[in-house]
Amino acid sequence: MSIELALKESMTIAGAVGVALVDYDSGMSLGTMGGGEWLNLEIAAAGNTEVVRAKLRVMASLALNDSIEDILITLNHQYHLIRLLTPAKGTPTLFLYLVLDRERANLALARLYLKRIEANLTV
Repeated sequence: MSIELALKESMTIAGAVGVALVDYDSGMSLGTMGGGEWLNLEIAAAGNTEVVRAKLRVMASLALNDSIEDILITLNHQYHLIRLLTPAKGTPTLFLYLVLDRERANLALARLYLKRIEANLTV
């Protein structure tokens, strides 16, 4: 599945407001879809890169022999879901960033759909 198709599929998830595929090495997004006036996905992608890097530093400091599947940030009206792509895909520094409207979203299903999209994504 191409980046564009993965972004389109992500936007079909109930409650999806915006999505980005981000390289957390550089902080740059490889593609975005959705967003709007109140959600600048380029800025959000760069900011969430810092979230991912901080968590990876903490895990290294604790000598955790584990990997991050996803990171959830819960706001009053939104869910921000960060799903790291598995290194086995040959893209160890990429993550999908999905913003959901909390009133319309089912978080468990959104996580499941992102996992399926990840499995089929080719970068």
